[in-house]
Amino acid sequence: MPIAYGDLLAVVAAFERIDSPAAVLDALHQATVRHFRLHVLGAGRFPLTPGRWSDLERGRSVFIHSSAPKDWWSEYTIYVQQYDDPGALMARQSLAPFTWTERLKINNAIGLDRWPYELAQKHGMRDGFTCAIGGRWLVSFWSPKALAHGFTPQARAMVYLAAAYAAMRLESVVGADPKRISTRHPLTARELATLRLLSKGQRTRQIAQHLQLGEETVRSHLKKAQAKLNAKSRAHAVAEAVRQHLIA
Repeated sequence: MPIAYGDLLAVVAAFERIDSPAAVLDALHQATVRHFRLHVLGAGRFPLTPGRWSDLERGRSVFIHSSAPKDWWSEYTIYVQQYDDPGALMARQSLAPFTWTERLKINNAIGLDRWPYELAQKHGMRDGFTCAIGGRWLVSFWSPKALAHGFTPQARAMVYLAAAYAAMRLESVVGADPKRISTRHPLTARELATLRLLSKGQRTRQIAQHLQLGEETVRSHLKKAQAKLNAKSRAHAVAEAVRQHLIA
């Protein structure tokens, strides 16, 4: 059933009168099930450090809708502590929302990279739609059937817009996440510069020449950066800096 702009505006307006995460997801669910036969799976904040899924905490940073299959979340949390969720990682970097089937095709997922999809299928979720909002929130939907040609670009845009407003309301209702406020000392400009040059394959002497610093100073900057990033080696420090979008 196509959704009218008036209906969408009514859903968005309703969010402003809601003061609990469960009610926000319920309102979103009622709209998407009615018009697109999409069930709300849940919504959650991305962890501050990419890939650190141990930060996920139901009721504080993750909110699962009542329509989600029983036991799916408990099994998901066990898996995600051992293996990254490729779909969540892709969502954080993606410019557009995508279906779960599309994610499998884009990534040519094989082996362990298929575990979130296979777990979903085990619980009766044939396909889904993942929306990353502002690089901070992830709102996900599920469907007992494959989302094929009937899920038009217009439908995607409508669902994404509703998901965005839901995430905005969740941010307001839940409040600031203390885990997103890093307790570590921020890296200095010189520490970032040394890591950036190191990531490009330059050695200590070359970095020193490029920055017009002494080699011992460069080593000191790298050592401090490594400690601040809780890294086990220089290579690990570079990888963490890239994962946290500190360097490109």
